[in-house]
Amino acid sequence: MTVVPDLFNSPLETGVRSVVLLNCAYPRAFDIKEMTWLDHLVVHTGDIAGPESLHPNVPHRDGELLVRRSLVEKGLALMQRLHMIEQKYNESGIVYAALDNSASFVTLLRSDYGRALKVRAKWLIDYLSERGDEHLHEVITQKIGRWSIEFQIDIKAVDKS
Repeated sequence: MTVVPDLFNSPLETGVRSVVLLNCAYPRAFDIKEMTWLDHLVVHTGDIAGPESLHPNVPHRDGELLVRRSLVEKGLALMQRLHMIEQKYNESGIVYAALDNSASFVTLLRSDYGRALKVRAKWLIDYLSERGDEHLHEVITQKIGRWSIEFQIDIKAVDKS
């Protein structure tokens, strides 16, 4: 019996997006909350006046953040094991950054989706870099809503207990 792994909404999918995002942002590093937000925004760039979104604009997609965090965490762990990203510790806690191997990996992404992802990741990182670090939080607060952010923080606190 052949087991076919789920690729959609999987740690592999979010891990690849994380590698592309971190490679575009190199040498910057982001914490898990920021990585979750970036993962959401890179597939919904149309929501913030960017390129056409990679994923369909389904109703109530703002709720994706509530389930996305766990997938992003698993994707980051997978990409760490594959030596694409590293986990670092700084004054704000645990952050993730691209390793040298990630650039070669990202170059190899040549499918239509891979090319579109790279364009949107570069656009998103440039967009946020031009506006400063606080802008990411502002965008999420405006687009997703305060409730989702607070709920996500509450989940984080429960996960650690």
